[in-house]
Amino acid sequence: MQSAGSKAGTAHAGVRDGRLHDARHTAGTVLMLLGVPDRVIDQIMGWEPGGAARMRARYLHVTDPMLKEAARKIERAIWAAPENLAVDKDQDNAV
Repeated sequence: MQSAGSKAGTAHAGVRDGRLHDARHTAGTVLMLLGVPDRVIDQIMGWEPGGAARMRARYLHVTDPMLKEAARKIERAIWAAPENLAVDKDQDNAV
């Protein structure tokens, strides 16, 4: 809990009111945005393997830009010119 003095100081500095716990949500989301693997995020955040998926669902927040980037990747995968697509050399990729 913040003291009245620290609240006044942060308000004067233009920092929004928040709880230290909120920083955990921010930290988890930033790690996800940086592409850190789930198992590494789990360890950094201190989550046990059995409940880590539940904790990721609670703490990691999918942002609108992340959804838009996923949509752009899907669009490119479906509609890109064939010469721009990755080809698996171990398969018959004839179209």
